[in-house]
Amino acid sequence: MGMVNISLEGKVALVAGASRGIGRAIAIAFAEQGADVVVSSRKQEDLDVVAKEIQATGRKGVAIASHMAKAEDSKALVARIKEQFGRIDILVNCAGTNPYFGPMIDAEEWAWDATFNVNLKGPFILSQIVARLMRETGGGNILNIASIGGLRPGYNQAIYSTTKAGMIMLTTAMANEWAQYKIRVNGIAPGVIQTRMAESLWKDPAVGQASANRTALKRLGVPEDIAGAAVFLVSEASSYITGETIVIAGGRL
Repeated sequence: MGMVNISLEGKVALVAGASRGIGRAIAIAFAEQGADVVVSSRKQEDLDVVAKEIQATGRKGVAIASHMAKAEDSKALVARIKEQFGRIDILVNCAGTNPYFGPMIDAEEWAWDATFNVNLKGPFILSQIVARLMRETGGGNILNIASIGGLRPGYNQAIYSTTKAGMIMLTTAMANEWAQYKIRVNGIAPGVIQTRMAESLWKDPAVGQASANRTALKRLGVPEDIAGAAVFLVSEASSYITGETIVIAGGRL
């Protein structure tokens, strides 16, 4: 191993929101670098597919259904991982929802609550539970998947963007407070990535082309574009980086 070490050999990672898209790509990339990976999201059958893909790399892949918005689910999830592995070295908060796409002036209260519960409250609770375990076991790395919407509000996505701005601040706050426990906390703010959740921003060819044209690289992102940076941010290669959110948007901003 050279001076730059991106190996995750011997690490145990939990990727929340890993059934598809960015979370799935990150989970598989971690396994390729040697980590055992637990994947969670709401639907067990979707997770089972990803767990098999992880196992195909020769690492342990475990699928546990868990709803990000339910604190009791997160407690049970971490308890099960602790029982099986004894530790969690890496946590990725990738679960996200955007149930309301439209003008803020017409948004109903349910849209605010549903979006905040999954995108901000959920990661806060899960991170807190995992950090308590990391504190016991000598530290770890937390990675939060935000959005460029957290830096500049997306069209018709005011509530979603506000949760992502909150996540960027939460990343900095957790990094400051938890450095004493040898826990680093960083974030990634993706631009338009071709995932099912972002379909409204790329599925229509004209809309997708317009999105691509707003980037310097003149293309939309794919989940693998995020996975490389994720590996870097949870590995020893980034040991002096904490509290940062890296924009990965093809030069969009």
